[in-house]
Amino acid sequence: MSFSFHPAGRLELDQAADYYEACQPGLGRRFAEDVFAAIARIVKYPEAWPLLSRRARRCLTTRFPYGVIYLAKDAHVYVIAVAHSHRRPGYWQSRLAGEGERPGAPDRKTV
Repeated sequence: MSFSFHPAGRLELDQAADYYEACQPGLGRRFAEDVFAAIARIVKYPEAWPLLSRRARRCLTTRFPYGVIYLAKDAHVYVIAVAHSHRRPGYWQSRLAGEGERPGAPDRKTV
């Protein structure tokens, strides 16, 4: 299984890593490693984390208060956001519209 980032998700990762690096040398690298470790878990077990919407899931990092919001389909993981756990909940939902899901749209089941 492969993975890629939504451009805004990659920017969030880079900005948070820069912030942590400015706080303490080496901390930004440790943050990025924690995020990529979460992505490795996602790639290995893409359906292991709870749904936040019809298709988006969140895997929490282990050492920082961040979650990796992602979609998994056809052996590919698409990272929508690298989101702080205590700030602006749900801000990333507008990014789902470009991925075939309306924010807040109910699950549609065919009969």
